[in-house]
Amino acid sequence: MLTATKGFRVRRAAAVALTTGAMFVTGALTAAPAQAVTTPSITAKGGYLMNSATGKTLYTKSADTKRLTASTTKIMTAKVVLTQSNLNLDTKVTVKKAVSDYMVAKGYPSSAHLIVGDKITVRKLLHAMMLPSGCDAAMVLADKFGTGSTVSARTKNFIAKMNNKAKQLGMTNTHFDSFDGISNGANYSTPRDLTKLARSAMKHSTFKSVVKTKRYTATATTSSGSTRTYTWDNTNTLLGWNGTLGIKTGSGTEAKYCLVFAATLNGESVMGAVLTSSSAANRTTDVKKLINYGYAKIT
Repeated sequence: MLTATKGFRVRRAAAVALTTGAMFVTGALTAAPAQAVTTPSITAKGGYLMNSATGKTLYTKSADTKRLTASTTKIMTAKVVLTQSNLNLDTKVTVKKAVSDYMVAKGYPSSAHLIVGDKITVRKLLHAMMLPSGCDAAMVLADKFGTGSTVSARTKNFIAKMNNKAKQLGMTNTHFDSFDGISNGANYSTPRDLTKLARSAMKHSTFKSVVKTKRYTATATTSSGSTRTYTWDNTNTLLGWNGTLGIKTGSGTEAKYCLVFAATLNGESVMGAVLTSSSAANRTTDVKKLINYGYAKIT
């Protein structure tokens, strides 16, 4: 038989045990603090990443240092074309001999292999420029949408439009001296500026549709009136990986390897650029790191 004193001790011990148990339960329900996301190390000399929904900066590496942009320049070429007043994407444009002469003079840079005399629509030319990175297509567009009495005057006027658009977008560390990224000594931008440009360009449904296309088949009318078929593959091998939507690759002897990119996964969107990667493989690795890091930072 328990005495009153012993009964009190038992009840008190039980109360202590219950209280301790409650503490354990409460502790189990408390969320562990989130682990910090490790900032990635990239091999590219310059890099930038933003939350494309909000514009918030997520990562920088020499983000405002001016560098050669190679064919990422063509993002601005497309942007200028798509912001022309009364633009008709189905307007046909003739490929001039001046385009062929230009490609020969530049040592046959990246090409859509357009044939002189072919008539092809603006919409198809945008694919020809952005997928296989056709410098020939870029020149056809610059000649079409520039103002002047000669091809030279029109392309120079188009480049001026590119620089005016850069100012409008607040790209303070950018200057273009070409329509395709083949620099004449003053064609440069920064990872931050190119990301600003990409964010603006991706608001155009046509641009967004073009840059996410892996392969495109187009028809053109030849000078004899017959039909020619072109097929272009996108140089951006990251398309579709982890929500990657585009945007544009670039490479050159001095510019090395560049990529402006955008990706969306599970409602989270990131956008950025890497400039001066030492190889195509390192460029790909760098961008994958940044995309994964961006998703983790936003979540």
